[in-house]
Amino acid sequence: MDFQDRITVNPLIRSGKPTIRGMRLTVSDVLGWLASGMTHGEILSDYPELTEDDIYACLAYAAQSQNRIVSLKAA
Repeated sequence: MDFQDRITVNPLIRSGKPTIRGMRLTVSDVLGWLASGMTHGEILSDYPELTEDDIYACLAYAAQSQNRIVSLKAA
């Protein structure tokens, strides 16, 4: 899933958090709902402006962000 056309960052929307297509719904919102046990259908029912592809884009964004390499200074 290529999320780059769906996940946007704008410092004027939700303090620059990654959002879905510039809406006020954040990637973190969607991930939190999924983590709490909501199904895709429940999320889409509660937020009809979202699509199934938006949910998958949030998951792809989260997966990619976990694969970043971080360099730590030796203590």
